[in-house]
Amino acid sequence: MPTFNTIRVERDAAACIITLNRPERRNAISIELMRELMDAMREVDGDASVRGVIITGGAEYFAAGADLNEALQVKSAESGMDYFRLWHRLCDALEMSKKPVIAAIEGFCMTGGCELVLACDLRVGAKGSNYAITSSRIGTVAGAGGTQRLPRIVGPAYALEMLFAAEPFSAEDAYRMGLLNKLAEKGQALAEAKRLVELYATRAPLSLALVKRAVHRGVQMDLGSALEFETFLVTTIYGTDDKQEGISAFLEKRKPNFTGR
Repeated sequence: MPTFNTIRVERDAAACIITLNRPERRNAISIELMRELMDAMREVDGDASVRGVIITGGAEYFAAGADLNEALQVKSAESGMDYFRLWHRLCDALEMSKKPVIAAIEGFCMTGGCELVLACDLRVGAKGSNYAITSSRIGTVAGAGGTQRLPRIVGPAYALEMLFAAEPFSAEDAYRMGLLNKLAEKGQALAEAKRLVELYATRAPLSLALVKRAVHRGVQMDLGSALEFETFLVTTIYGTDDKQEGISAFLEKRKPNFTGR
């Protein structure tokens, strides 16, 4: 794993933990951070021993949003296309990763930070954390997928409520809306995310990778096309060693030994 300036990467058993590390800017997401996070995800995807990725901002906060000093320099359609294309590449790196990607959130998770966690597969938020997309306060529109991923996760009505208000929502409200998968005690978001990875490490890695692809792509299709896509993925995995091992282990009443092949 290369050395990074704006993130920290560490291993904890089967989990790779990526911590946003710009405390001087309250983890505001810069162009450098986006590129480093994509580089880290590329490295992780090639490591079969990593069974889940956890993205966190640390014990006090997740992220204040995008780095507005950089956003202020985006003054033309061309520069805007370049800037938001980078954001979309980052979110694609999370969604297209073969590994489950979990956001572990303490404290505030604002705008670009909130859009980043929307691109994660699951979100664990601690009590006392809060969430907002504040674009309407500064005369913009969420441009890193917030207007599209948020309604797909919480539904159009809750999404519009959050986008119109541009005010923080509590962890309890976020959990009620479905923005959070798990509501942890304060200070326990990372521990809860690690428990999830520990569970996923007992599952077949190819199954998780293809389930992830089926869900993320399938929700963008009509039902007939999505079912056809699902069938293609199912028939693909039925030719794998892990499928043979999984069914054999079940019939023999033993734990499976998945190899990712």
